Amino acid sequence: MQIILIKDVDNLGSAHELVEVKPGYARNYLIPGKMAIEASYSNTKIMEERRKQKQKKEDKLMAEINHVIDVLKEGTIKVGAKIGISGKIFGSVTAIQIARAIREQKGYEIDRRRITIADDVKEAGTYKANIDFGKDNIVEIDFEVIAE
Repeated sequence: MQIILIKDVDNLGSAHELVEVKPGYARNYLIPGKMAIEASYSNTKIMEERRKQKQKKEDKLMAEINHVIDVLKEGTIKVGAKIGISGKIFGSVTAIQIARAIREQKGYEIDRRRITIADDVKEAGTYKANIDFGKDNIVEIDFEVIAE
């Protein structure tokens, strides 16, 4: 029996996918559990349309992400920190400070949990950080720690 999955089902397939299962499994578990619908002609057309709309949304989102990546790569981001006489920072630079600097200098709100800093930042200088936008879109940015 052919069915169209509404939700992701382990060991079977992902949402909006057409799969072949035994009739009892479909009638007794998947369809009553609202995990699948029968693959009739009209249901297949509806799911194809939903898949197209989802793809359009993803393409639009990817275009926006690529634009943000281009803007972030344009120049270094300056992060201010309190620095002592010896050139060392009081504390360290965190992802929160980098996210705040991106918001102020580039105009984009980046979630701090998406930012990872390659090294411990303990003194003034130039460092690298990675921003993960999901779906294998990781951009490496340069940031410079300067005295406040």
